[in-house]
Amino acid sequence: MNKLLVVFAAGCFGGLMNSLTVWLFGKYGISSMLDVSIAPALTAAWLYPRIVWGGIWGILFILPFLNERWLLKGLLLSLAPTAVQLFYIFPEVAHKGLAGMALGMLTPLLVVFFNAVWGIMAAYAIKVSPESY
Repeated sequence: MNKLLVVFAAGCFGGLMNSLTVWLFGKYGISSMLDVSIAPALTAAWLYPRIVWGGIWGILFILPFLNERWLLKGLLLSLAPTAVQLFYIFPEVAHKGLAGMALGMLTPLLVVFFNAVWGIMAAYAIKVSPESY
């Protein structure tokens, strides 16, 4: 049970870091410089579900592989939410086209980057956790 709590909390932390990165890219015009229309407002309604989903995705870290190579594990696991975002959320839920192409041609690249932030930060949180993992 302790491992499950650690990976969920680490995923939540990764979700927070991912969300702040997405927001900062929008706030400082980095997304728009890349011709990508992703610039959310930093509100509780936007942030809360992203943190919770980060925790849910964090449960993937319970999988017993690459535990000693935390950075690689974080990057590999970040591909799961990336695939869901690009191939389900954008086309089916948000109606932004396959891989979010309606938001800009470099949208997939930014999604990969933003989710890599989630994976790296979640993996790091697990690595530094006082709980023996």
